[in-house]
Amino acid sequence: MRSALTFLLLILVLFAPNPVQATDVEGVRLWDSPERTRVVFDLSGPVEHRLFSLSEPDRIVIDLSDARLADGFRPDGDGVVESIRSGTREENDLRVVLDLAEEARPRSFVVEPNEQYGHRLVVDLDRVQGQERAREAVRQLPSGEDRPVVIAIDPGHGGEDPGAIGPQGTREKDVVMQIARRLERLLEEEPGMEPFMIRTGDYFVSLRDRVQRARDAEADLFVSIHADAFKDPRARGASVYTLSEQGASHEAAQWLADRENSADLIGGVKLSDKDDTVASVLMDLSQSASISASLELGDRMVQQMSGNLRMHKREVMQAGFAVLKAPDIPSILVESAFISNPQEEQLLNQQEYQENVARYMLKGVRDYFWENPVPGTRIAQMVRDGDSAEREHRISRGETLSAIARKYDVSVQKIRQANSLNGDQIRVGQVLRIPTSS
Repeated sequence: MRSALTFLLLILVLFAPNPVQATDVEGVRLWDSPERTRVVFDLSGPVEHRLFSLSEPDRIVIDLSDARLADGFRPDGDGVVESIRSGTREENDLRVVLDLAEEARPRSFVVEPNEQYGHRLVVDLDRVQGQERAREAVRQLPSGEDRPVVIAIDPGHGGEDPGAIGPQGTREKDVVMQIARRLERLLEEEPGMEPFMIRTGDYFVSLRDRVQRARDAEADLFVSIHADAFKDPRARGASVYTLSEQGASHEAAQWLADRENSADLIGGVKLSDKDDTVASVLMDLSQSASISASLELGDRMVQQMSGNLRMHKREVMQAGFAVLKAPDIPSILVESAFISNPQEEQLLNQQEYQENVARYMLKGVRDYFWENPVPGTRIAQMVRDGDSAEREHRISRGETLSAIARKYDVSVQKIRQANSLNGDQIRVGQVLRIPTSS
């Protein structure tokens, strides 16, 4: 009888339902931007949650089923979130309270694990005045023919999306922001040009929102800055990309585009629900004109960079980058170097290299707009008035002074005068100042 009872107890233990394992909240990360504060809960597994708002004072309550805080975890507030409190509810559930510094509208969603993160619960707290703040970030530009050319500068990645990470731990989002800041400063000093930063701090911006911000700023050009990565660490050199509707011009270009386009997935934004929008954009006839202008700009950029920086390809590459799909703005993507290459990772951390990348990007932009002045802008007026922009051309093998003059639509005599030349003799590597045509 005793043995039968023991056997029955063993059967009950073996086939009894396993207790539900509580999900640990392993960390909370906050990213503040002009429009919203994003709160990311890093979880040990999937979780069900409920969210609601309370007022007087303003706060957001999040209930997580069968969850608990990891030991020693003490989150701090930032941005819209003044402080974070938590406690146990109904024995097994976790309640998290976000005390707000200002009124905000909450949105929440869960994100499946990916290569960089595990399960996440994302809570976006949209500032009530967020759109007004975003519009304030766009400088009030003068109207009429005194309007500057607006250059939208897009530092890639940001916030919970670090981008590619180098062998020594350098994060792409950090170095491209440093290059972008240097380009912003140079453009502020450039006559007839005005920079506009797509993101001004370390926070996530979806690919679609990056394009929309450039359009809201009425940008004349969109420049996205990145640091390349590839499965082969020997790959090296800078590259310039434009959008392709037909497909990538190179296998590596397609690999890179796939990686960059997946940035929205890291930030919790599904690309699948944007297909209709992207399709309608690509149907717009202005897209073809934009791609054509982008290719011409890319050629100018490659010309400037290839004479001074190591290039991965000495030609403009094309691929289906989502961030380049503005239908009415010429757009290029510059890969400043391969962060996956140990030597180039070191270069990307050097101020001199960052400054050089920014400076030669500026020269490419300058060449393009002085040769293709936007009607109604200060540069167009300066071109009409016969003013000159400081443009440079580095002599390549086989070039002649007359061919260079035809390329820039200026006379040989003007090039001679601008460079104090007595004849037509030039040498490989020599840098010529190119005046504008009259």
